[in-house]
Amino acid sequence: MQSRNPFPYAKAICYSGFRDGQSPGGLFPTYAEVKSDLQLLQNDWKYLRLYDCDAHAETVLEVIANENFDFKVMLGAYIVGEQNNPDCPWDTPHLSDAELDANAELNNERIKLLIKMAQTHSTIVNCVSIGNEASVSWTDHMVPVERLVEMTLQVKRHLDQPVTFCENYVPWLDKLKPLVKELDFISIHTYPVWEYKSIDEALTYTQQNYQDVVDLYPDTPVLISEAGWATQSNGRGIDPSNVNEKLQKRYINELMEWTESSEIITYVFEAFDENWKGSNDAQEPEKHWGLFKVDRSPKMVLK
Repeated sequence: MQSRNPFPYAKAICYSGFRDGQSPGGLFPTYAEVKSDLQLLQNDWKYLRLYDCDAHAETVLEVIANENFDFKVMLGAYIVGEQNNPDCPWDTPHLSDAELDANAELNNERIKLLIKMAQTHSTIVNCVSIGNEASVSWTDHMVPVERLVEMTLQVKRHLDQPVTFCENYVPWLDKLKPLVKELDFISIHTYPVWEYKSIDEALTYTQQNYQDVVDLYPDTPVLISEAGWATQSNGRGIDPSNVNEKLQKRYINELMEWTESSEIITYVFEAFDENWKGSNDAQEPEKHWGLFKVDRSPKMVLK
């Protein structure tokens, strides 16, 4: 497989530093906490992915600048739903037209903030994403493709950095073709464990996901913006027998061996477990994708 990178190859990871008692919209990690996290990551990772232009992202960019850390950041705007999605498999409220219009205005402001932050931190932010998983069939924050195109064009008018959108591999195969024409590169998500693949099938499945998109767009760079393996599950979407630290270690090691040898930029999901995610069940799989636990102790993959 030939790599098709929008910038030089290096190891990459998704970073969200929310610890116990912290969450988006609530308490945010402090400067000292972010600095401590980045010290743990600095020797192994060059590229970081951030999901929102919030106070946490601002702290991360400030720490990188002040402490002279050698990171480059994919900065994202976390856009919210502009249309109802009856195919979302979990219980979500039906939004009125007025609420959807309000979400569209909120997204406009978030795109403006993305532009402003990327301009302010242009030496650190090496690329931007206009959103995350907002077009896949199961999303709870669906945004029409024409709006994604509109956002992309707006960002490109104001920024020199390359622009992408981060999404599950499936919509890239058909639905997102109009968007690809405007993006500088494609960012795909691939999660064999969410699709009931065994560890023996996992790497081959990831490789096929990547190659399917690459083959469809021969003139557009493609990277992997999320790939990982959970370590716990309550059975919600993932068989508990298919996730543990040993399986995570095998998948991540095989993933890294392949992507390093092929020089495919791949943002491993994710650096640290995040207890705020998903349900209140401690075994909720959304909480357990980190290479480090919430207390920052390393999992087996790092030992």
